[in-house]
Amino acid sequence: MWARKKTYAAALLLLVAPALFGCAAEPPAGAESPSVPAAPESETRSSQAPRALESLDIPSVAPAQDRGIVEGGDLSWPQCPEGMGIKERRTLGLPMPLDSAEYVIIGLTNGPAFTPNPCLASQVEWARTNKVMTSAYAVVSYPEAATLREYGEDGPGDPETRIGRLTNVGYQQARWNLEQMERAGLESPSVWLDVEPVPDWEWSDDVAANQAVVQGAVAGYQDAGIRVGVYSIEGLWTPIVGDLQLQLPEWRPAGETSRAAALERCDGDWMFQGGAAVIVQWLEAGRDRNVTCPGESVQLPLWFHQY
Repeated sequence: MWARKKTYAAALLLLVAPALFGCAAEPPAGAESPSVPAAPESETRSSQAPRALESLDIPSVAPAQDRGIVEGGDLSWPQCPEGMGIKERRTLGLPMPLDSAEYVIIGLTNGPAFTPNPCLASQVEWARTNKVMTSAYAVVSYPEAATLREYGEDGPGDPETRIGRLTNVGYQQARWNLEQMERAGLESPSVWLDVEPVPDWEWSDDVAANQAVVQGAVAGYQDAGIRVGVYSIEGLWTPIVGDLQLQLPEWRPAGETSRAAALERCDGDWMFQGGAAVIVQWLEAGRDRNVTCPGESVQLPLWFHQY
C-alpha cells in the first residue's frame, strides 16, 4: 500500500512538520490572537503521580446525524500566552481556533509526556465559554532513564523486563494525562494519541521498545474507559513503531496546505496503522484547522463532549 509513498517520506516529514508538535509555526504578520487568560502558577507545575483510575468499559454512543464535513480546530501549549512552559517548549501566543470551529481537540502536554500544557484550564474555559465540542490529544514519548525508574514499576507490564517497564511508562503517561484532564475540568470521551518524533526526547532505535511505550499508553486510556484514536502519518509512524497495527481510528495531518488537500488524506491509501480516518488537519494562517472526513460526522459524539 505504501510503496508509492516511500520515495518522498523525507519530503512528507518536512511538509507536515509545521502542523505537528502542537502548531509550532509563526503566525502571519498582523494576525490577531484571541486572548487566553494566563494560567495560575499551579497550572504550570507537574502534578504528583496520579491516583489509581478505575478500569471501565468504553461506553457505546448512539451515532449522530450525518452533517457532512464539520469544521473544527486544535490547540495546546503554542496558543498559551507567549513565554510560558518548559524551557525547551516556550509558548508562542499563536491564534486560537476560528469562530467557525464547532469542536476543538486540546493538547494535554507541553511537548513530551509528563510535562503539562501550561494553560490547559484556561483553554478548557475558552471552549466552555464558546460552547464548542471538546476532545483531547497527548504526545506519547520515549522515557529518559530517570522517568523509566520513576514509572516503570507500576502497570500491566512485567517490571522485571525492559519491555515490561517501558509498557508501564506508557501506561503511566496515559494515567498522568487523565489526571491533568480532571484537574483542568476537561470533559472528553476520548484521547488522541500523538505519535511523532519529539526533539530533545528522541525515540529509541529499538522498534519493539517504542511499541511497548505506545501500547502501554493505549492500555492506560482504555483501562480508564476512554476511547483512543491515533494522530500521525505513515512517514512518522513507521520509523518509530514499524508495522505496528493498532487498528484504531486515525486523525491525519496534511501540513501547510488547503482544506481540499487535507480531505484527500481521508482516503484509505493514507492509512498508517489499520484504522479509518475520522478527522484530517491542515495548517493555515498560523492555525491548525480540522475537518471530519466524509460520513464521519456521525461519530462526533464518540469523540467529543458538547459544552
